[in-house]
Amino acid sequence: MLKSELNLPKYYEDTKVLHKGCEENRSYYIPYAPGEIKDSSRVQLLSGDWDFRFYNTPFEVEDFTAPDYRYDKYDTIPVPGCIQNYGYDRHQYTNVRFPFPYDPPYVPAENPTCVYHRTLSITQELHTYKHYLNFEGVDSCFYVYVNQTLVGYSQVSHSTSEFDITPYLKSGNNDLTVVVLKWCDGSYLEDQDKFRMTGIFRDVYLLIRPVNHIQDYFVKTLLEAPYTKAEIRVDFRFTGSEVPITCTLQDRDGNMLVTKIVKNNTLSIELLNPHLWNAEDPYLYNLTITTPNEVIYQKVGIRCIEIKEDIIYINGSKVKFKGVNRHDSDPVTGYTIRKEQALIDLKLMKESNINAIRTSHYPNAPWFTGLCNEYGFYVIGESDLEAHGAVSFYGGGYQTTYGDLTQREIFADAILDRNQRNVIRDKNNPSIIMWSMGNEAGYSKAFEDTGRFIKAYDPTRLLHYEGSVHETGGHINDTSMLDVYSTMYASVPSIEEYLTEKPKPYILCEFVHAMGNGPGDIEDYFDCIYKHDRFVGGFVWEWCDHAIYRGITTDGRKIFHYGGDSGEYPHDDNFCVDGMVSPDRIPHPALAEYKNVIRPVRAALLNAEDGTIELENKLDFTNLSDYVSLRSELLYDGELIETLELGTIHLEPHTKGILTIPYNKSYITDMTKTGSVTLRLVYIQSKDLPFTAKGHELGFDQLFLKESSKPYVSAKDIAVANTVDKPFAVHMEENASKVILTGANYCYQFNKLRGNFDSMIINNHCILDKPLEYNIWRAPIDNDRRIRSAWENAGYHRALTRVYDTQVTQESQGTSIHCRLTITAIQIQHILDIEVTWYIGADGTVSLKLDGKRNTDLPYLPRFGLRFFLPKEYQKVNYLGYGPNESYMDKHRSSWFGRFDEVVDTTYVDYIKPQENSSHYGCNDVTITSDYGQSIYITGANPFSFQATAYTQEELMQKAHNYELQKSDGTILCLDYKMSGVGSSSCGPDLAEKYQLCEEDIHWNLTLQFLKTERLTKK
Repeated sequence: MLKSELNLPKYYEDTKVLHKGCEENRSYYIPYAPGEIKDSSRVQLLSGDWDFRFYNTPFEVEDFTAPDYRYDKYDTIPVPGCIQNYGYDRHQYTNVRFPFPYDPPYVPAENPTCVYHRTLSITQELHTYKHYLNFEGVDSCFYVYVNQTLVGYSQVSHSTSEFDITPYLKSGNNDLTVVVLKWCDGSYLEDQDKFRMTGIFRDVYLLIRPVNHIQDYFVKTLLEAPYTKAEIRVDFRFTGSEVPITCTLQDRDGNMLVTKIVKNNTLSIELLNPHLWNAEDPYLYNLTITTPNEVIYQKVGIRCIEIKEDIIYINGSKVKFKGVNRHDSDPVTGYTIRKEQALIDLKLMKESNINAIRTSHYPNAPWFTGLCNEYGFYVIGESDLEAHGAVSFYGGGYQTTYGDLTQREIFADAILDRNQRNVIRDKNNPSIIMWSMGNEAGYSKAFEDTGRFIKAYDPTRLLHYEGSVHETGGHINDTSMLDVYSTMYASVPSIEEYLTEKPKPYILCEFVHAMGNGPGDIEDYFDCIYKHDRFVGGFVWEWCDHAIYRGITTDGRKIFHYGGDSGEYPHDDNFCVDGMVSPDRIPHPALAEYKNVIRPVRAALLNAEDGTIELENKLDFTNLSDYVSLRSELLYDGELIETLELGTIHLEPHTKGILTIPYNKSYITDMTKTGSVTLRLVYIQSKDLPFTAKGHELGFDQLFLKESSKPYVSAKDIAVANTVDKPFAVHMEENASKVILTGANYCYQFNKLRGNFDSMIINNHCILDKPLEYNIWRAPIDNDRRIRSAWENAGYHRALTRVYDTQVTQESQGTSIHCRLTITAIQIQHILDIEVTWYIGADGTVSLKLDGKRNTDLPYLPRFGLRFFLPKEYQKVNYLGYGPNESYMDKHRSSWFGRFDEVVDTTYVDYIKPQENSSHYGCNDVTITSDYGQSIYITGANPFSFQATAYTQEELMQKAHNYELQKSDGTILCLDYKMSGVGSSSCGPDLAEKYQLCEEDIHWNLTLQFLKTERLTKK
């Protein structure tokens, strides 16, 4: 006998049924009983363990509406939560591609279905109070049953759905059952770049309210130049009969300003000289809305947003958005985010000078914008709408099918509905300065109609939608309702072109893709942002890596999984691991890089000899004297020699001023001091703020007062100096393939077939575990994903050395080995043709003089240099260059030129997907020292890059996850003539030519000295 199954209406494939039994949209608020302030008795939170059963399809769901149905054999599951985190269904990460066939509005019959159940206890008189059941977020659609009766249906995963369940309740215990489907027709509009999870993932609660009550209200703050007089206007709407309302306005400190009775459903309060809200000074007034049976508390920020001459102004001041894109995301809890978790994000952002957030690509938790109001962030409030997968089916593309889905009339109502739910829910938040109609869904008449609705409903804010820049399907785009022109990942030259030719303020809603080792071009973008008033700023993609926490390894390493690790199809690999912080919020070097690029002050050197510096205040509203104190650090050859506390400086926003710093000028004027002299200006927070304390470092500038004039010293120079009084005897043996040189304290074996050393023994210690190599390859970073195939087609990852000729010449002070060679690969023409001379001094010092010619028919090189395989004992590193963070030619703004110490085993940057990391750019010298006191001291004629690591580039290439990596038995030291930059081309533009190793002619000089001292001390 077949078991009885639930007759579930197929609303989930009916685009005409978006919500059934739902209340009208309203702003987010929590009502209180009269006299309550802290905790509301009018809220019955339904979080906790619910009865739960999982089905593979909605057609299998048992008929729980039967009178004798029992839930005692159900599992339990936490609510709120995502079912995949509790062992049901499986995790899936996909970016663009739909995870089901493209057959709108239909979804697969095998549609994971969840049945949730719990008991509601009702104690209030049902004829006196209404009971509203609120769901703040359910993915993707759900049906609500009370006491076995269908109450309603709703979709739009990241928006609130509210049901009046009063007619279905009885006093005492009641059954609440919720059926949640993984897919519905709305899933075609929820194709966001994220893990696809399911369930009741945000709070569920009952609101107990009087029969007649405020249903909704809209707070607007009206403000015009000169911004000394404001009107707070609040429009009210009611359920049932209109109720009397009295409103009181208090300042932030609780001082009473106004008490007023609402008339004609509208409150109007005028304030003279109001304290205005902005992200640097998020001042909030307290509005108390009192009715006979309820109280509502509302924070009010007074501010206005305007566009004048295609420039965005807030409260009359030009602004720059130094933003990030943020998901509600956690490696353990998934979409389910508590305030404590969100506050960790906001704290890290404030510590890093970030002032703006785009809620990608849906409304974040409904209380999140309240935190942004309080702590000061500009927000682009984005609707829960993305249909990116329309470009990825067979024959699709951005120029052909991008708008295929959203241009279908059946989705027009859904596009409007999703935007209405976003705007109406969050409209009372001053932090929201711009609405976004969604993300990556093409463009259509439905968006144009929706945009007109938003501008009519809320003319106090700007409207954004990046998808409007694409025309497909024959639709001629009308963008007249959009206030800004927005693109993603545009190159700086293309931005300059737009700003020259077209109107409207410009914004990068996504840029500098922060995936893996990168981004490397942040400074270039901010040069452009600061240059153009119309360029309002950008939002980094993205804030955090997305991954699933899977425990720890036996040696204590965290296991994070990304796309494909759950056996799913389709998936997009590690493209979700693309944030400035790790999934558990450990900052990557990218965050430090961004922080210093967007520092609140910038300095320029005017005159080194008298110490005059030009400072520019990059804040939009704050005088530097109210926020920043300065410290100067004078460094000679990277060593700190003088520190001065300079205090605060009076400098209005957007202005420049001259500062004279009384540093020790003798290091500049004394000609005997031939080292570099730099001044590091450190910007220190001068007062306590909610997330950051007085003394917090906000950023720095480093100014070069004098370049080093120290001459490069070769091995021959050293040998000549050392053998004047005590000539060394050197024994040489040579055959067709080898040259062996034996001196008083060394024995070197040179391979004539490879043009390099096979072994080097110094002071009875072997310093090479493997032969020395010429090296043009790096373990590809995520931002190499486009160029990588070209590199591999050119054979860079399997390069070989072919020596044509070797000439050995012995001199009184040393031995010269000259090689003519090429770097090539099987089936590939020459990559590099090289003339190299190795000079080995009689004391064992080695110099390299290399002249190379790159084949310009091939792609630019990842790097060019030497790779040493040193014994494990070589752990201590001292260098003069850009540190202490990893640094590259286009990614060194969080580092400064100085002398640094590090330990090899701690230098590795732990990217979830292993890749090139931990290089240091612009080095004058490096010393690497073994545990037994043998040091290798390296200098160059020009600055070079180096890297000392426990992982080979082959190991980094072969392993898919960081927790799988195995350390080498030795230490790998890479000395690079140059390393190409890192850029952001995993999603952004190709690496700029100026950051490529693309020169045809290469000239490189290095000297290696072998010392018994632990560290070379230079004066």
